[in-house]
Amino acid sequence: MKINEIPLFGGIREENLTEMLKCLDGREKSYRKGEMILTEEESSAGAGLVLEGMVQVAEEDVFGNRNILEHVKTGQLYGAAFSCAGIKKSPVSVMAVTDCRILLINMNKVIETCPMSCTFHQRLISNLVRIMAIKNVALNEKISHLSRRSTKEKLLSYLSDCAKKAQSMHFTILFDRQELADYLCVERSAMSAELGKLKKTGILDCRKNEFWLKEM
Repeated sequence: MKINEIPLFGGIREENLTEMLKCLDGREKSYRKGEMILTEEESSAGAGLVLEGMVQVAEEDVFGNRNILEHVKTGQLYGAAFSCAGIKKSPVSVMAVTDCRILLINMNKVIETCPMSCTFHQRLISNLVRIMAIKNVALNEKISHLSRRSTKEKLLSYLSDCAKKAQSMHFTILFDRQELADYLCVERSAMSAELGKLKKTGILDCRKNEFWLKEM
């Protein structure tokens, strides 16, 4: 994806991009699949923009239980809310799901008034607000899934939402089984048992991360 096609930079003229990246202290880094980009409690004053590939944002408690917050795909941003809130140490970890290229941005340079009076700055802030609003909607969706009382209800809530977004009863999810369990905050064994029951009753069929929902 070209930089001028990324939502954060939408509406900004291509000839302004070099000046803008300099203004934001933009630095590009590459990571291999499975490499940690950011660890919990690591000092961080910036956000990451995924230019290529996909990363996973997660948090882990003192007992080692992992909660996957989101998968961030090409063109999307991670870490912006924490940086804008002035949180100095990252409360989450970020890992490369695939080989990826990341553009690291100093968020203080985004939200503060630019001394250079750059023409693109107002548009950049407007784009950032829209992106953070979309992330908030996604977070509310996850809260809705987690508010269900049983593992079965959490699964069906999540899979129903996936079907709506795909506009099809046949769709593919981003998570493998362990990641899905971590995302829904349930035990993998209990979730696998529920998937088996749902297949047996004809509510759904699945193969790895591919799902088919049936009429209930």
